Amino acid sequence: SNIGGMEQMEMDLQNLFEKIGPKQTSSRSAPVRKAREILLEQELEALMDKDAINEEAVKLAETHGVIFIDELDKICGGEESRGPDVSRQGVQRDLLPIIEGTTVQTKYGYVKTDQVLFIAAGAFHRSRPSDLMPELQGRFPIRVELQPLTRDDFIRILTEPKTSLTRQYQDLLGADNVKLKFTKDGIEALADIAHQVNQTTQNIGARRLHTILERLLEDISFEAPDVKKKSLAIDGDYVRKKLQDIMQNEDLSKFIL
Repeated sequence: SNIGGMEQMEMDLQNLFEKIGPKQTSSRSAPVRKAREILLEQELEALMDKDAINEEAVKLAETHGVIFIDELDKICGGEESRGPDVSRQGVQRDLLPIIEGTTVQTKYGYVKTDQVLFIAAGAFHRSRPSDLMPELQGRFPIRVELQPLTRDDFIRILTEPKTSLTRQYQDLLGADNVKLKFTKDGIEALADIAHQVNQTTQNIGARRLHTILERLLEDISFEAPDVKKKSLAIDGDYVRKKLQDIMQNEDLSKFIL
């Protein structure tokens, strides 16, 4: 608690010095429409009560806050660990009071975590949830086992999100005036390969799509500035032809895909 108090004191002093010191100003020219937007933004900021905003934000965090803790399995001792693992147990002990409900000091004020929803996830390949401290296990009474991604899941991941990997590569190559198109059978071939490699090697979920697409499009990305054909279609035949050799060699696919 003393360390938290010192951090809060340091932040308070920093804010105080910022208010005391002279404000840095700079002059610039802008069109009338842009100048009005700048002036409106400055005036709105001056009218805002930052203390009231911070207080409302803290209240919302306390009553509707959700905290997701990923990679929880990394702080488990597991069967392979020998002797007491002080660092991992220390992390668990630090998490315990926050999850149970306590008052945490932040730069926006004190935040109570009693009503905050905590969700934790982990792969638990080399460890089990039972390897956690009993007290920490008790704070997560509901456990859900997730199913591995299927072929249809991979197709949805490649097509539905606005920032899907296929759209990212289309925008990336679009910077070099190359129009990239993924056909339906091309998407399905990518999903088939990702699902197959995850089953035959380590299952890394949707991350497999990133490595497959990187391997599939590495030549196109490298030659994009000088390519003569500015419109390219990625279909199923191209995907299978490009990745066939790696798919047939299981040992090689472990390191490349």
